[in-house]
Amino acid sequence: MLTSPISSSVAWFSLNKIRIMLARLITTTLAVALLGLMPGCSVSPNTNTEASSSAPSTVRESPTSPETAQASSSAEILSVSATGSPGNYTFAVTVNSPDTGCDRYADWWEVLSEQGELLYRRVLLHSHASEQPFTRSGSPVAIQPTQVIIVRAHLHPNGYGTQAQRGTVAQGFNPVTLPKEFAAEVEKQNPQPPACNF
Repeated sequence: MLTSPISSSVAWFSLNKIRIMLARLITTTLAVALLGLMPGCSVSPNTNTEASSSAPSTVRESPTSPETAQASSSAEILSVSATGSPGNYTFAVTVNSPDTGCDRYADWWEVLSEQGELLYRRVLLHSHASEQPFTRSGSPVAIQPTQVIIVRAHLHPNGYGTQAQRGTVAQGFNPVTLPKEFAAEVEKQNPQPPACNF
């Protein structure tokens, strides 16, 4: 069977285009996977609980920007995205915090039910003073796509701030302002960061 030079060129071009697209896909996938594995950061085990969908009346939507977080004395969640499947999500959370070193740094972000039950905590083992805002991934977050949750950050030694994100995997997340005392008791629950590395 004879093939024309034109059909051979078209086949080569198509195959080469597929190879390039596949290489880009693999590179992007690896970059996302490695994002949560930066040196000094660790993923902590989660605790699973069920949550209902009734929102506390004191939670309200609020804009969050890197400038307001840096000016404050608390860590704030700027954005949340989730990938995966029901009961096994990976969250990528962007935190902005006034880190200065081990004396003051965002030491975790966490996922809470609307009632304040700790569903997952991602422990951070070092300051991100020269990397603001920063994004870290954590999994598995064992929730359902329509389950309303709150994602917030903790700053050592100040504690929780009031700026967080509320929403669902299915509908996305929006900034909210939490009451200062919202679910304050979970601060002592495990997992806890062992120490600040740098």
